[in-house]
Amino acid sequence: MTSSSPADFGRVDSDGTVYVRTAEGERSVGQIPDVPAAEALAFYTRRFEALELEVSLLERRIASGALSPDEARGSIATVRSNVTGANAVGDLDALLVRLEALAPVLAQANEARKAERARQAEQTKATKEGMVAEAERLAQGNDWRGGVNRFRSLLDEWKALPRIDRATDDALWHRFSTARTTYTRRRKAQFAEQAERRDGARRIKEQIIAEARTLADSTDWGPTSGAFRDLMARWKAAGAAPREIDDALWAEFRGLQDQFFNARQATLSEQDAEFRANLEAKEALLGKAEAEIVPVADTATARAAFRTFLDAYNALGKVPRESIRGLDNRVRALESAIREAEDAEWKRTDPEARSRAEETVAMLSNEIDKLNEKIVKAEARGDAKAADKARDSIATYQTWLDQARETLADFSR
Repeated sequence: MTSSSPADFGRVDSDGTVYVRTAEGERSVGQIPDVPAAEALAFYTRRFEALELEVSLLERRIASGALSPDEARGSIATVRSNVTGANAVGDLDALLVRLEALAPVLAQANEARKAERARQAEQTKATKEGMVAEAERLAQGNDWRGGVNRFRSLLDEWKALPRIDRATDDALWHRFSTARTTYTRRRKAQFAEQAERRDGARRIKEQIIAEARTLADSTDWGPTSGAFRDLMARWKAAGAAPREIDDALWAEFRGLQDQFFNARQATLSEQDAEFRANLEAKEALLGKAEAEIVPVADTATARAAFRTFLDAYNALGKVPRESIRGLDNRVRALESAIREAEDAEWKRTDPEARSRAEETVAMLSNEIDKLNEKIVKAEARGDAKAADKARDSIATYQTWLDQARETLADFSR
């Protein structure tokens, strides 16, 4: 089937009048005298082609959803008005049919648009509910720095979202706004409390500095060092003052500490040279005493030599603190060696201990003799079991007797 062209729907009279045929009949669309009929007809077919293009563009825009339902209805009405009674040559009825066919397309697009709006509204509602939940968590938290920034971000995000139905939107906004107000009030109260604590810390630290000034020139090194340690503990317990003030207070307090401890260190450095000389002398004296006294050959001589050593040792004066324990351990070891030798001598010459050792040897020997008699009697009556038991007992008593004899021999050395 051959498609018709716009010119097929028109004709031109001899006077140049141009007509178009529609379902309602033939009507005049204009007159162009003194030109060929084809040229006159072409002028009006071009008008039709412009109308046809306008309809095609409208169809595409509606199909793509580029127009809202109200905009689409308005555009259809405008184009229909342009087509109806248009001074153009072409299938104007077909254009009107195409425009009528847009009604169900528009209805479908309208339903799709409603569904999309409903989906977006539900998504927006869920987003706002999530933002409200987060805001309420922040309102009960203590993140005073990050929380305020997050509330600003949430507020900007809220403003960028579209509104949903009025009742739901107002209820969610009320919750969000209430959470933000709660957080702001708690944050202000927290900062006010912090400011009060910091001001209290400032007053405490100013008092500590006043006390430190009275100590900075002290030469009572030990107690004053302890006093400064106490001041430092109080400083740490006081907490932070406002930052700029805290830095200045710390610089002043640290300066007073340095003044005292630098002076103490200078004095201790002078003493250290003297103490090192005393250390060398004491180590030499101690080494000589250790070589002469240990091992202890004669306890009386060793004890006398230790007393002489100790008098000379104590007369030498102080040594560096880190060397005291090592020297004291060596002196105690030397004295312990003498004491152990004295104890051993006393034990060796103790008559009561010797007597007890002799009695033990005699007793154990007597028990062994009795057991030997039991063996003879048991064998005589054929009691091998009793004889073996007595032999086992003799072995045990013999071990004890050997030990007792060694102890008794120690008294003879």
